[in-house]
Amino acid sequence: MRFYAFHGVLPQEQKAGNYFRVEATLYTDFSRALTSDELTDTINYAEICRVIADEMARPSRLIEHVAGRIIAAITRQFPTVTGGKLIVTKEKPPIPGDIRDVSVVVEW
Repeated sequence: MRFYAFHGVLPQEQKAGNYFRVEATLYTDFSRALTSDELTDTINYAEICRVIADEMARPSRLIEHVAGRIIAAITRQFPTVTGGKLIVTKEKPPIPGDIRDVSVVVEW
């Protein structure tokens, strides 16, 4: 998922914003959905995307904090999620040099 958001330590980042990417891998028991073909037997991906978008819309200074908020919201709203991996990436950070992006990776 790609978002335009206002995360950053510098005032300019908080004012002008930047592009961010979020990749989520979630672990849950979806074995019933293998045969039932029912959304109620798995996780609604659209709802996961909504939760992530809601958290991305709330500014934070650190992308680590954003990742923590996303994980907390997912585990709170989807108790069947037993773990996962989340990558939050800031594109073209204001760091000297030719840096394409920076990421934090959290596994739980």
